[in-house]
Amino acid sequence: MTEVAFSRLIEIPPRDAWGREDRDFTPWLADNIDYLSEAIGLSLELTGTEVAVDSFSADILARNQLDESIVLIENQLETTDHKHLGQIMTYLAGLDAKTIVWIAPSFRDAHLSSINWLNEHTSEDFSFFAVKLRVVRIGGSPIAPVFEVAAKPDGWSRSLADKRKSVSATHDPLSDTRLEFWTTYANSHTAAANAGVRPKRSWNTYFSFADGAIRLSLWIGEKRGGIYVGGRHGDKFSAKELLDADGPAMADKLGSTWYGENASGHVLGDRLELSYHDRANWPQMYAWMEQKRAEYFAVLTSKFGAPDQ
Repeated sequence: MTEVAFSRLIEIPPRDAWGREDRDFTPWLADNIDYLSEAIGLSLELTGTEVAVDSFSADILARNQLDESIVLIENQLETTDHKHLGQIMTYLAGLDAKTIVWIAPSFRDAHLSSINWLNEHTSEDFSFFAVKLRVVRIGGSPIAPVFEVAAKPDGWSRSLADKRKSVSATHDPLSDTRLEFWTTYANSHTAAANAGVRPKRSWNTYFSFADGAIRLSLWIGEKRGGIYVGGRHGDKFSAKELLDADGPAMADKLGSTWYGENASGHVLGDRLELSYHDRANWPQMYAWMEQKRAEYFAVLTSKFGAPDQ
């Protein structure tokens, strides 16, 4: 029997990963909002950071893609305090948010009680989350962020499942627009269709390499779109492990950005500052995406072989 090697899970202070909340953590979370999406079970689309409300600035605003409602995300890199609770209530009134997510490494009992009280005594239209931020590593591995839900609405999983069924039966307008975007893309670009671009209601479309360990994604969002290379679903660091040695050289060749040192599932990528909401942008977006897709395909194929079928 082969002997299995074990190591200890090590906790890293969040400030060792992100020195400052406003300059480091908030931009990182905005670029990697899928971590939070998985934790709370919502498909989130970033809409803004440091959004002004009275004399304050809300850290992150996102859109719940199930019903297009506003999601407010407030971050801390230290134990929760009364100041942030007060700011959250100010933002709630000023931004018409329906879902509020408070992220911190630890929560005072009084603040968890406040979140639970709000879930129990406000309208069912509102949802409040307390999410604990942890940073861990095993041995000498890259650090990994962990989001643990410490408080949420009662019956959240059941209500979320009901909402998803409702949305699947009656698609929202933006879902219809995304379907039209990808359908038009596939119909007007034979090479893209042959590569795997299909009509879909999602905000992105994936291509796989290296038996799924590498995922290339074209994506569209509220204000911009882009392309990125990431790991397989459920193993966000598979891409970094495979590309770490020559990933920066790939980025130079592609004229793109290498994210490999940020402990992010997105290791390589480019952005296009155009929104899919404006159909006049679509021809330019398709041209950009096709050029980037072909360039990324060529680089990834040279290393890993043809895309997975």
